[in-house]
Amino acid sequence: MMDGFGFPISAGDFRFRGETKIVHRLLSNETRQGTVLDLGSGVGYWAEEFARRFSRVVAVEGSLPLYQALRDRCAPYSNIGTIHGDVLSFVPDGPYSLIFFGGLLMYLNEHDVIDLLQKMIPCLEPGGMILCRESTVQGETVTLTGNYSVVYRSVSDYTRIFTQCGLSLENLERNEAYIFTQMGCEIIEKWKRIVPESFHALRLIGGLTYWGMRGGTHWITRLPQALGISFPSLENHFFVLKSGPPCS
Repeated sequence: MMDGFGFPISAGDFRFRGETKIVHRLLSNETRQGTVLDLGSGVGYWAEEFARRFSRVVAVEGSLPLYQALRDRCAPYSNIGTIHGDVLSFVPDGPYSLIFFGGLLMYLNEHDVIDLLQKMIPCLEPGGMILCRESTVQGETVTLTGNYSVVYRSVSDYTRIFTQCGLSLENLERNEAYIFTQMGCEIIEKWKRIVPESFHALRLIGGLTYWGMRGGTHWITRLPQALGISFPSLENHFFVLKSGPPCS
């Protein structure tokens, strides 16, 4: 999400560390002996993180370039199994103590989201968790088509979908690390729209924006809410979901 904004490479590490702290807290009561299913695992950052905590990780990725990067990243971990395949046609073998969607559902239409969740629910072990990390909007659903097809839903829309699938929302946490970065991205987007391209100086402006915001890390993401401002336009949330009998 940070390509083309002039942020330092360390910005990605800062965001992931922040998200990891949230996930560790949300998983603090989960057993370390179970299996994690990471659907739409990308290049494997989360699969690698889960492998340090759980006995086994199954990582599924449909894009061949991303899968190759996933396989290379996860090669040192004997407890990670990687699968190249479409997540919608993937046949789960369960049971899983954790099923993780790290930004997958927003690329699916509502029908496919419901079908996928209903297929996964029976494969949760007793007390198992589905953890979703999804980008969200504060208002009406936003659907983008073309080269980048995505559906940005509100928290209430996701809650409705989860309830329809028979899932209960046990916890909801705003992804402050993501929102911090998104604020910077939207500031730079405004800069790019009002300033001629020859004067963008993204490496300079991006760096100044990022490090300037870092000075207010602990309060800057809460300021728009306190002022009643809908900024940034795109947010992100972690949804903790529970349900279902074990997979037979």
